[in-house]
Amino acid sequence: MKPKLPSLFFTFLIFIASVSQSYAVSPNCTTTGGNPGIDTALGCISTSVDATGDSFFTSVIKIAVGLGGGLALILMLFGVFIITTSAGIPDKLKEGQEIITSAISGLIFIILSVFLLRLIGVDILGLPGLK
Repeated sequence: MKPKLPSLFFTFLIFIASVSQSYAVSPNCTTTGGNPGIDTALGCISTSVDATGDSFFTSVIKIAVGLGGGLALILMLFGVFIITTSAGIPDKLKEGQEIITSAISGLIFIILSVFLLRLIGVDILGLPGLK
């Protein structure tokens, strides 16, 4: 019986939830810009909405990009594991290649999304809080 990818993803989410419950959430942290924030298991998330570049939206984007990149790395390693343990079975090889291809295309999608957000939001429109 092989583990399915959604079950691995939900196991990862349960692990993150259990780790985040072991830390006390304290509103006494300050971000790198000196703004007030909330201390979570993923780091200090800013609660300000100013235009200094250290806002809530910027904190959430940084965490989301980091988690997306980490998940893409885990999927690539999982695909490599499937390929190396396939013993030459064509179906297993194709499954591993598809997982790696999907992870790389997802990572490219994340990178292009951040690039377009900065190009349109910061450079063209000059929206505050996205720097």
